[in-house]
Amino acid sequence: MQSIRVLLVDDQPMIRTGFRLILESEPDIEVVGEASDGEEAVRSTGSLEPDIVLMDIRMPGVDGVEATRRIVGSGSSSRVVILTTFDLDAHVVDALRAGASGFLVKDGPADSLVGAIRTVADGDAVLSPRITHRLLDRFAHLGAPADTPVPRRLDALTARELDVLRALTRGLSNAEIAAELGVGETTVKTHIAHILEKYALRDRVQAVILAYDSGLVVPRGGRPVS
Repeated sequence: MQSIRVLLVDDQPMIRTGFRLILESEPDIEVVGEASDGEEAVRSTGSLEPDIVLMDIRMPGVDGVEATRRIVGSGSSSRVVILTTFDLDAHVVDALRAGASGFLVKDGPADSLVGAIRTVADGDAVLSPRITHRLLDRFAHLGAPADTPVPRRLDALTARELDVLRALTRGLSNAEIAAELGVGETTVKTHIAHILEKYALRDRVQAVILAYDSGLVVPRGGRPVS
């Protein structure tokens, strides 16, 4: 079995040690390096090429959001999971727009951290349930009605792909989308893959951000998210 290679990024050595102990107890996860700030994280990602970068969001100098933006912008195949003690909406949106594939709070259970790393390494994306709830609460009018004009930016999507995208904005899993639309999970996965391919997106979280930015999802107050 090939190990999932992880880079730990946090300005607190004790936090990095704690994460290392949790992750190295797993047979399929290998911690390949540590970094104490965003600049070091970017350099280490380039040299170590980890599968996952476990990134603190608040660090002196270059923070986790900017480091994520630089890593994703470099074309790296490494995927970033943001860890923070602050589950604030602005940080979630900033991190996801920067290209993060996951966002977890530090006080979550150890198994959720391990599960998130495996999920993201497998090509999906993850948000902690608490953060997902806050996002869905903020975007009160999720998924415009089917007869609402489709934003021009989404003209490349078929009607069924739009249905799937609307479902993604509501936080539904593949199984839940399949049940709602009356199709198989494999079909849902295919539609999601087509959405990602058409807009050069890394994962389903980025697809949700696209829905917000395009105006398909209307936030509280009636205007697209800026």
